[in-house]
Amino acid sequence: MKKILLIATGGTIASGYTKKGLAPKFEAAKLLEYVEEYREFCQVEVQQPFNLDSTNICGKHWLELTDWIERYYEDYDGFVICHGTDTMAFTAAALSYLIQNSRKPIIVTGSQKPIDLPVTDARTNLLDSLRFAADERAHGVNIVFGGNVIAGTRAKKERSKSYNAFSSINYPSVAVIRDGRIVFYIDDKEKAEDEVCFYHELNERLLLLKLVPGMDGSILSRLFDYYDGVIIEAFGVGGFPEYGEVPFYSEIRRWTDAGKIVMLATQVTHEGSDMEVYQVGRAIKEDFHLMEAYDMTLEATVTKAMWAMGLTLDGERFRSLFYKTINHDILLTPQGSGEG
Repeated sequence: MKKILLIATGGTIASGYTKKGLAPKFEAAKLLEYVEEYREFCQVEVQQPFNLDSTNICGKHWLELTDWIERYYEDYDGFVICHGTDTMAFTAAALSYLIQNSRKPIIVTGSQKPIDLPVTDARTNLLDSLRFAADERAHGVNIVFGGNVIAGTRAKKERSKSYNAFSSINYPSVAVIRDGRIVFYIDDKEKAEDEVCFYHELNERLLLLKLVPGMDGSILSRLFDYYDGVIIEAFGVGGFPEYGEVPFYSEIRRWTDAGKIVMLATQVTHEGSDMEVYQVGRAIKEDFHLMEAYDMTLEATVTKAMWAMGLTLDGERFRSLFYKTINHDILLTPQGSGEG
């Protein structure tokens, strides 16, 4: 029988009602009382590194979770992290980069309703997560939610209240879980050959800037001293506006000349970026050898950049790290771009 470590971090699944709204309440051991069926297929022990609304979770917590899993990695067959849904996709993506090549499953789950309510998705999600973590074929970082198993780098919260809150973006679900049965769509554990690798550095001096029509490039000059890199969330397949007293072109030159990381992502959820389609993207990409996110989720783009920037600010080494496929995060790069 597989031995699983349940790591509780707070979130809606562990919350209760207060006069000021929902707030984390239940500790890890209490959560297990609601899913006694797990005893049929696994043993579970618990840890509680912190108890937070996921709105308050950031890089230091991702590193703390990595440390906990590394500390107990040899003692357990799998790990289940209970987490709030609002930043769950960021956490799953971050852990995909901080814990690479894990042959043991690391599952992130949560719920849209607290676990103690009569009608809730919490009990199903937690039981499904424990069941998946105990499966011989499971490995790597995944989100289990609403009956779907989603690669940690491909998940996005697309619904704020519904039980099917998370979708797999630009990539199939790894598996589905229905009535206690797991059906794998991607069963690739045997292809994993490298040893597990833990990383302990993130550079959070990263700006995510969402373009809106009429935005002036001077915004970048005001933020220049505070950040080592910027991801610009552009329109459509990717391009930069030419209007304004300070064009984006000149500001991007300033950032790249200073050795700062500049990347483009798209505001469109599905199908990814391709800066070479339109003149407003192609010229600036060619002039500055600009990087783009292609088919990656925004959550994966942000956390992967933080991870890579934690290792280097050298442009070429950063590019090499960023365009290495990790946990299915990036598949599409234009032919002949020299990237991928």
